[in-house]
Amino acid sequence: MTTHAPQAAQFVTLPASLDEAVAALTAMPAAVPVAGGTDLMASVNSGQLRPAALVGLGRISEIRGWQYQDGNALLGAGLTHARMGRPDFAALIPALAAAARAAGPPQIRNAGTLGGNIVTAAPTGDTLPVLAAMEATLVIAGPGGVRRETPVSHLLAGRDLLGAGELIGFVRVPLLHAPQVFFKATGRTGPGRATASLALVLDPARREVRCAVGAIAPMPLRPLEAERWIASLIDWDADRKLAPDACAAFGEYVAAACIPDPAPVDATEAAALPPAVLHLRRTVAALARRALGRALA
Repeated sequence: MTTHAPQAAQFVTLPASLDEAVAALTAMPAAVPVAGGTDLMASVNSGQLRPAALVGLGRISEIRGWQYQDGNALLGAGLTHARMGRPDFAALIPALAAAARAAGPPQIRNAGTLGGNIVTAAPTGDTLPVLAAMEATLVIAGPGGVRRETPVSHLLAGRDLLGAGELIGFVRVPLLHAPQVFFKATGRTGPGRATASLALVLDPARREVRCAVGAIAPMPLRPLEAERWIASLIDWDADRKLAPDACAAFGEYVAAACIPDPAPVDATEAAALPPAVLHLRRTVAALARRALGRALA
């Protein structure tokens, strides 16, 4: 992607390591880190953002792969969607691979990164509901070689923001070796921005169902009561079968939790959802019903 000359950064540095990148950001507080640039450069080209300096992360090899660590996958923040969509990664974390494959056309998947998806925190970010449902943890690199960890949900909710000079280095995702599903609804045929997305994970070890709904709010939503209710109906010691009407009820439970009825105008008449919102609720219900059925199968 290119930028117009009046909007271009006046200084660009290309560090070779995560600590070098942190040092560059610490030395230049006005600098902006850039990896794939799918969101950043769009803002630059539209004139919404004019960074004084850029710190390019594309040469940092340590954040472009993954490794196994104590039953977790430690994913580099520089992993591209295209790389996560490949079969070897899909065997590791199927739901995240499915989300990566759904993240737009090839040119976006080839450039966009996992860390960029998290930092941008756009409501339509396809990997975000998966990371929320998997209860992933971020490993954040800071000045002086300091590393700290925080749940990805805390960053997305604004409860724990990145400090000066800090970068997301890695994402720690538990390896569940259990059914996990990602579904996405778009407003047009083919890859596009989600109108609603949903990730669902079965965790037999903890006897939990975890679900996160994306694109309908500023951050992924976890319908915790619906999760606990459906988990209580599953026979975890047998074949995890569930009646079809329970799947349908779960879908309605999730949709109502994420898109609740509006407050009544007065005590005598309940307020109705606008048609577009009602359609979105039905979409979320369908995604939840299908995801649970797929996971149980």
